[in-house]
Amino acid sequence: MPILRLAIPTPLRSLFDYLPPAQLSAAEIEALQPGCRLRVNFGRRQLQGYLVEVAADSEVPGSALKEARELLDTEALPAPTVLQLCLWAADYYQHPPGEVLELAFPPGLRGGKPHQPPGASAWTLSQRGRGLPDGALGRSPRQAEALQLLQQGGAVAGTVFREMGISTAILRQLEQKGLAERCTLPPPAVTAQAGPGLALNPDQAAAVAGILAGYGSFASHLLEGVTGSGKTEVYLQLIAHCLQQGDQALVLIPEIGLTPQTLERFRTRFGQGIAVLHSGLNATERYAAWEAARTGAAGIVIGTRSAIFTSLQRPGLIIVDEEHDSSFKQQDGFRYSARDLAVKRAQIENCTVILGSATPALETLHNALQGRYGHHQLALRAGSSELPEIAAIDVRRQELQGGMSAELREAVRTTLAAGHQVLLFLNRRGYAPTLQCHDCGWIAQCRACDARLTVHRRQRRLRCHHCSAGESLPSRCPQCHGNRLLTNGLGTEQTEDVLRLQFSAWPVHRVDSDSMQGRGAMQALVDEVGTGLPCILLGTQMLTKGHHFPGVNLVAVIDADALLFSADFRGEERMAQLLTQVAGRAGRAGDAGRVLLQTHYPDHPVMQAMLQESYAVQARRMLEQRRQSGMPPCGRLLLLRTDSADASTGEAFLGALRRKVQDQLPAGCQLIGPLPSPLQRRAGKFRSQLLVTAADVRHAQRAARLLAAEATQLPARNGLNWSIDVDPLDLG
Repeated sequence: MPILRLAIPTPLRSLFDYLPPAQLSAAEIEALQPGCRLRVNFGRRQLQGYLVEVAADSEVPGSALKEARELLDTEALPAPTVLQLCLWAADYYQHPPGEVLELAFPPGLRGGKPHQPPGASAWTLSQRGRGLPDGALGRSPRQAEALQLLQQGGAVAGTVFREMGISTAILRQLEQKGLAERCTLPPPAVTAQAGPGLALNPDQAAAVAGILAGYGSFASHLLEGVTGSGKTEVYLQLIAHCLQQGDQALVLIPEIGLTPQTLERFRTRFGQGIAVLHSGLNATERYAAWEAARTGAAGIVIGTRSAIFTSLQRPGLIIVDEEHDSSFKQQDGFRYSARDLAVKRAQIENCTVILGSATPALETLHNALQGRYGHHQLALRAGSSELPEIAAIDVRRQELQGGMSAELREAVRTTLAAGHQVLLFLNRRGYAPTLQCHDCGWIAQCRACDARLTVHRRQRRLRCHHCSAGESLPSRCPQCHGNRLLTNGLGTEQTEDVLRLQFSAWPVHRVDSDSMQGRGAMQALVDEVGTGLPCILLGTQMLTKGHHFPGVNLVAVIDADALLFSADFRGEERMAQLLTQVAGRAGRAGDAGRVLLQTHYPDHPVMQAMLQESYAVQARRMLEQRRQSGMPPCGRLLLLRTDSADASTGEAFLGALRRKVQDQLPAGCQLIGPLPSPLQRRAGKFRSQLLVTAADVRHAQRAARLLAAEATQLPARNGLNWSIDVDPLDLG
């Protein structure tokens, strides 16, 4: 008897065997394809499973096997290559395969809804209806009219009947008589057509030629270009070639809601035939985009990280823009890297993948320098633009207003008076990071985290930026009942108040996750700033993610020191990337522009490197430091975390795990911990971690499988949860 091996969305890291549904014939069972959905009994619940294979036998005794209840798909909906990618990812990241395979489907199909082919609802004659003569149903004029229309036109869209005043009730009457039946009209084919491209400079032309030389087979490429060097134009011309070959292109961007200009540029160049996938769409929109990608109706698919699991009918090109961005790494649940999976998918699909950035991640740069990736460099800005000059402002002993020195305030005023725009970067939203009582020293703390509550004065709220807990802003100290409450530190709301007071003649736009609410908020801002009129942009990292503001002539980092000191070994890399990306917003349309970094540590080596060296030089120096320390990308990391109601439970679990695995680990692997996480308590749970270092990916994978297998066998007491993070970005 054939056995159906299914992946079921549960926390269990295994596949499950079932017998085929009783109603299926032998021929139907033989025709089953991996990726088909089935409804099954799982414990006391009914769940949806995904067929991985039809096996000849099972390790489970036949008497213990259950029958699957129902087959939901007669054919597999995801592409076989996407299923292969999902199973590979489940093994690499040690995550339950059922939860990974879910990502190959849009949300509606994950819940067991029937698959609806794309297209418009329509009606057609049944076999019996096709046998009726002209003029039939004369006693029912409206039915006769509908029948005549079907006899003339084959399948007819429901909208046509409505325009003629024929209601759905009339059509249902024909259906009840067996004369008509429902169907779906396939959507009209829409092909993305490339408009004329821009003239390429020598670096851009060399990059396009070098990448196209291997088109049609697997190859990975790093496109490293300074900010404003025209990487997007390279993408567009490569996509145009892809479409000319009849292939599809998949483009991953960090956060689609923050890059309206990128989408607009794609639509301007290619018109129709573009599908967009991201979490801000409703279920119907996501389903339509998924179908357009899967069926090949969309030549270009643009999406955030989960779009890497979207099926394509004719994959030819995968692009990961701003590949260094941490948004490509899922930080909870299934902790995958969309950038790394893009490379693996290109290998499976036998197609080309491009990783683009002005500040490539050290992992990507390492692969390029080792010759694993093609390396294409754009050293100059496109057109006549020049890179901005960068200078530091020593704010020691200076009076600051809204975090700004007199020198910075004067630079802002001069720039605005000259008709230019100003961008001010402050990576702390809210009004102030701390509320303190001046009388007794009380500080507002989150009740669920080891963190202070941030003051949001506009909302009259205290909010935790780790667990999102909030409470009303008090008027008196809850400890001593004094009324002298002070705000310490700086946030974007506070700086905005000062800017509006001192620069009232010019618009001030605050850009953070509090102010940019709603799907159209960022687009509205981009449209207004795009007029080029003088204004001030004040914001957080939102302003660094691929935006093109040609009118910005001055960029200033209000508190560069907030990035300077980090316990994370990636701290210097992240600072260099962020400051380079911020600086890159200046002078993108002609004038070189200026970048000012306010700091209390102008002589710090990292600050001096930022002032004197390009990111490319800094990155190569950091790579050498990583090589000497054996840290990624010259070594590998695994992180096993626990969340528990008390600190001792998590540390005891990890201690027991360490004792079980330490003698079985591959040579060269080292264990660090168990230790409390840097932020030990979060959302009411105590967090502990066990870190594993490995010399290479092969040893890291063996260690990951061992850790996951042994952790699964250990009892998880008192509601403890554990997770494993392969190639972690965040060690907190």
